[in-house]
Amino acid sequence: MKRSISRILTTHTGSLPRPADLVALLNAKELGEDYDRIGHDARVARAISEIVARQAATGIDVIDDGEHSKVNWMAYARARLSGLEEIDAPPKFRGATRDSLAFPGAYEDMRVMLGSRSGALVAKRQVRPRAQVCTGPIAYVGQAELAADIANLKAALKSVPNEEAFMTAISPSNLELYYENRYYALQEEYLAALSEAMRVEYLAIVEAGLLLQIDDPRMATHYNRTVDASVEECRRFIALRVEAVNHALRGIPPERVRFHTCYSVNVAPRAHDFELRHFADLMLRINAGAYLIEAANPRHEHEWQVWQEVTLPDDRILVPGVVSHCVQLVEHPELVAQRIERFASVVGRERVIAGTDCGFGTSGAGDEVHPEVAWAKLAALVEGARIASVRLWN
Repeated sequence: MKRSISRILTTHTGSLPRPADLVALLNAKELGEDYDRIGHDARVARAISEIVARQAATGIDVIDDGEHSKVNWMAYARARLSGLEEIDAPPKFRGATRDSLAFPGAYEDMRVMLGSRSGALVAKRQVRPRAQVCTGPIAYVGQAELAADIANLKAALKSVPNEEAFMTAISPSNLELYYENRYYALQEEYLAALSEAMRVEYLAIVEAGLLLQIDDPRMATHYNRTVDASVEECRRFIALRVEAVNHALRGIPPERVRFHTCYSVNVAPRAHDFELRHFADLMLRINAGAYLIEAANPRHEHEWQVWQEVTLPDDRILVPGVVSHCVQLVEHPELVAQRIERFASVVGRERVIAGTDCGFGTSGAGDEVHPEVAWAKLAALVEGARIASVRLWN
């Protein structure tokens, strides 16, 4: 994994805006509708080629496939693991959070607004939220889809300049959250089975010469979702999931792994996020070479100071978000540069890569910034890194 040796490198967290026609194809496949398989595969390959080229043209150094083969960052895994299915029941994980209880009016208004945006689509397809459950033994069966993803990305990389490339994969703990266990006797057995299955995907990505990025929002969001848990109870919960990730990563060189946690695409009032100071030490136990964290949205910008107290190991890199996915305003490049310089002042310039708080176009539910805004933010990220580099290497 490259460091910022002579300038601040730039990257992002994976998901990038998808074209409308691609979204339609991905949704049709996910919903089990009839679709043109050959046309779908060709459009996905073209979309990945286009998104790789646009990242390079924008000036992003460490790039990916934009997750353009996936309906979203999480649901893609259902087709790649045996034992998972949908049932006609409301999802259990969509309960109250500390923030929704603190701001009931704001969250209700937001729910109504999002519902009105998607109402026509729901009525047309007669789709309603369905529970995702585990009903049988977990095993990895997505080798063909994974191989296609890897081939598409590597083919696209051949025609553009880049420092490195990465591919995202979901963590076992988030699968555990979204897919309710109805098969394994113990939750620990279920988590272990998910870890062992996802290890197949992790190994394949690394063996293909790509950096592996583990996406694990649950590390940062479990506290908000679990309204009656103490900080210590959440830390114990996280510690067990850290062990699960490391079990899946065993034998994989840490310098080939990026670990990403965040507070999701919740563009809403957030006053009860789990503070970085409460879990930074646990995050550093993950056998990864780089850690991608939120550092740009107003709830977390101050947390660069945590690294004055928490020691980042010498062989590790920080990838702070210096532009936000949940603020419509486009950050000024000077502000981006200042954010980068703060982190460089506490961990050293060579151990900072400029990133984003979370993905753009992650959920497709209309609760993220507009694609035009997303690309403007990425341009500001690149320009801010250029400004910071001039200052830090002069």
